[in-house]
Amino acid sequence: MPLLYETHDDTAQVHIDGELTIYTAADLAAQWLPRLGETPHMALDLSQITEMDGAGLQLLLMALREAPKAGTQLTLTGRSKAVTETLELCNLKA
Repeated sequence: MPLLYETHDDTAQVHIDGELTIYTAADLAAQWLPRLGETPHMALDLSQITEMDGAGLQLLLMALREAPKAGTQLTLTGRSKAVTETLELCNLKA
């Protein structure tokens, strides 16, 4: 599960490429969550997510909850079809 993390000025650009599922969530959490708080802003690009399940949704919701506590404003960008379908299935507008 490739995670690309780049910092530009005061914003971290995070790109997840591939699955956001039970098989990848723990690895992604270990790479991504410790970086919350490193910058005031973080943009999470979800356009390349090919599959998303409950574990992926939990990770996403946890990051949205924890980012403000860490001092980071987290913005979701570029939702793929898989992300959109998962959010709609759960009646969420994250």
